[in-house]
Amino acid sequence: MTDFLNYLILGLTRGSMYALIALGYTLVYGVLQLINFAHSEVFMSGAFGSYLVVSGVVGSHHNLPWYATVGVLLIGLGSGAAVGAFVAWALERVAYRPLRERGAPKLAFLISAIGASFFLSQLAGKLFNRLSQNQFPTYFNANGAALHIGGASVSWIQLIVIVSALVLMIGLDRLVNGTKLGSSIRGVAEDAPTAALMGIDIDKTISRTFIIGGALGGAAGFLFGTAFVFSNTMGFIPGVKAFAAAVLGGIGNIRGAMIGGLLLGVVENLVPTAPWNGGQAWIGIQWTDVVAFVVLILVLVLRPTGILGEKLGRAA
Repeated sequence: MTDFLNYLILGLTRGSMYALIALGYTLVYGVLQLINFAHSEVFMSGAFGSYLVVSGVVGSHHNLPWYATVGVLLIGLGSGAAVGAFVAWALERVAYRPLRERGAPKLAFLISAIGASFFLSQLAGKLFNRLSQNQFPTYFNANGAALHIGGASVSWIQLIVIVSALVLMIGLDRLVNGTKLGSSIRGVAEDAPTAALMGIDIDKTISRTFIIGGALGGAAGFLFGTAFVFSNTMGFIPGVKAFAAAVLGGIGNIRGAMIGGLLLGVVENLVPTAPWNGGQAWIGIQWTDVVAFVVLILVLVLRPTGILGEKLGRAA
């Protein structure tokens, strides 16, 4: 039971990250019907931006007292979200809007997204190569246990990641389903021409959608860099899995992306290790990525539209 809880907590930690990144994919798909494959580099940019801001303000102090971690967390999330939002906004203005205004085919958007992804990744590697193998300073006490559940321990960084992600996801859900901006986003996702006739500024709504998705991705970059990996290529694997999570939950569905991310994180940690099997792993942790995508394939075979399968415009 202790092993099961430990792997479950780790799965929820990773799944929270996948869910936050997946929201960027599903928001953009909802309003434009395209996959923003450069979103993984928006996530990476948030990690680098938050690193530079936090290390500049706080320095490289390790294991700060609990009251100082609140400030670090807010600065890190805020700076990561700001950088992610800016990069996503710039992508929409430079890589997508000119194509949309010229009525370009969907394939052109895909090529532009892939090109932007490679450009941002290589630019970060060129500018910040000295940081590419480093990790965030241990601002949060990674070794100290915040909670004890049964025989398992939840570290502070795990608790911070899970709680922060849940707060951001709930905030987005309320924004989309309970505000005027959210109504505009859902209206454009449902029927853009009709929304325009009702006075909704389509370009402004799309731009704001990119900004919101980028902010969530950038905040996830700070959390992921603090807890797991930090490099200019850090966006690729989490980005692919987050896209899988968005499809798993129902691409274009906000709550589906949340559920898909959490489910994918839990499954990829529990199935390979099989902690309930007397400590004997079934196939081993090295098969984690394979298991994640096998689950995705099975779900799509049984339910092609994903778990929830609704468009963003009907998510309310």
